[in-house]
Amino acid sequence: MPSNQPIVLLREVGGDRFLPIWIGAVEATAIAFAQQGVVPPRPMTHDLFKDVLDAVGVTLEQVRITEVRDNTYYAELVLSGGLEVSSRPSDSIALALRTGSPIYASEPLLDEAGVLMADPDSEEQEDEVARFRQFLDEVTPEDFSG
Repeated sequence: MPSNQPIVLLREVGGDRFLPIWIGAVEATAIAFAQQGVVPPRPMTHDLFKDVLDAVGVTLEQVRITEVRDNTYYAELVLSGGLEVSSRPSDSIALALRTGSPIYASEPLLDEAGVLMADPDSEEQEDEVARFRQFLDEVTPEDFSG
């Protein structure tokens, strides 16, 4: 990105929408470590939180990305026993990757902030990817204000 701000793109399962979420560099590193299976010599914050959940016998059932307000995304951790905890999406995603928990976005959020892309198996994919990259080069978090 021109602003050098990392972005997470969540893809709709069975659909053509992506949800772009701008995140901080530290959170991007935590997400990348989890995606790549990197195990640091000492637990990072998200590893520690997973270890605490394991130690107290609580599981992360799912992550819900619920809304965007004033260019800020909101999420909830849904824990076993029905507990829900407010969280930043970037932290939620980093934890979900470590626990293998599913990540969901609400339908109204996808309608509001989702970006359409062509079916990855279609012949239009290359053109669509080029258009999406151009979109990412030009879009700012302020473009998602309601």
